[in-house]
Amino acid sequence: MLVRRPTLTAPPRDYTYDATFEGLLTVIFSIYDSRSAPHSIQSAGQAQGGLFAQTAPVATDETLATRVWDGLLKSMDKEARARLYHVFLSEDPQRELLIFRYIELALRLGTDISQHYADDTVRRVQRLAQQMFREKHRMEAFVRFEKTQDELFHATIEPDFDVLPLIAAHFTKRYADQRWLIYDKRRRYGLYYDLQRTDIVQFEQETPGKSAAVSATVLDEREPLFQVLWQAYFDHVNIPERRNLKLHRRHIPLRYWKYLSEKQPREKPFQPIQNKKSIEGKEVTAGQKRLPEQGPKGGARAGLSGSDGATPTRPETAPIVAEP
Repeated sequence: MLVRRPTLTAPPRDYTYDATFEGLLTVIFSIYDSRSAPHSIQSAGQAQGGLFAQTAPVATDETLATRVWDGLLKSMDKEARARLYHVFLSEDPQRELLIFRYIELALRLGTDISQHYADDTVRRVQRLAQQMFREKHRMEAFVRFEKTQDELFHATIEPDFDVLPLIAAHFTKRYADQRWLIYDKRRRYGLYYDLQRTDIVQFEQETPGKSAAVSATVLDEREPLFQVLWQAYFDHVNIPERRNLKLHRRHIPLRYWKYLSEKQPREKPFQPIQNKKSIEGKEVTAGQKRLPEQGPKGGARAGLSGSDGATPTRPETAPIVAEP
């Protein structure tokens, strides 16, 4: 385990790994084991060797990765450690070196550095973690499923960051009684839940020009109806007088709209329910009623008996109830 920080006195190296988080943790172990600081840390498929640094490919070792992951708790709490995983999923071009520098700083100071915002590395880690949290929250809210003929609920997403590992627990708990598949079009892999467990599934590379949308021939015959009903619900709860597109686009950015059922073109133009009726120059909503006018002494003129016990004649303006 990482108990104390060894001094990195050996010449720097260009480390390469298999682009997995476990592989990166193995690289962290190799750095301190060989006492060679990283000149760069790159995935094996995209590595570019430097002129003055030795290339050092590192094979992933699950045991060593676990030792490093557990050992980090000696220098930081679980929340700070989780941020490192979120930074890795952010796919930032400098994520590997950023994670190493964060760990190096924590080992050097020997205390929790999550609040050391004077340090640029800590600020960048915190900013990326916040961006990941927002993207995770949006994906949990904006995923729209389509039901297929074989009772599978399918959804396509295209998030800015690799958030599928972070939203797996949410959808597994929320939709535990149905089979579902969430496909990340940008990264060509997905989450599949078969009523027992959630697994990561890989997809072949898409054919150029071919859409990732589910073909209409495999959708449940009632799926178009459900989408129309969903669209009708959003149309009817909309309040045109409170329309604020700037605020709306800030909460639901345009890049998510192509996968939202309620944002797709309507087959028929929306027609609001005609539930308002004009009465004597005023607009009365169905279900509301006008109160009777008050007499000189505060009593209602309509529906009150006269002083002689006789029912008065109907006033010119009688109580009116709009038809439902």
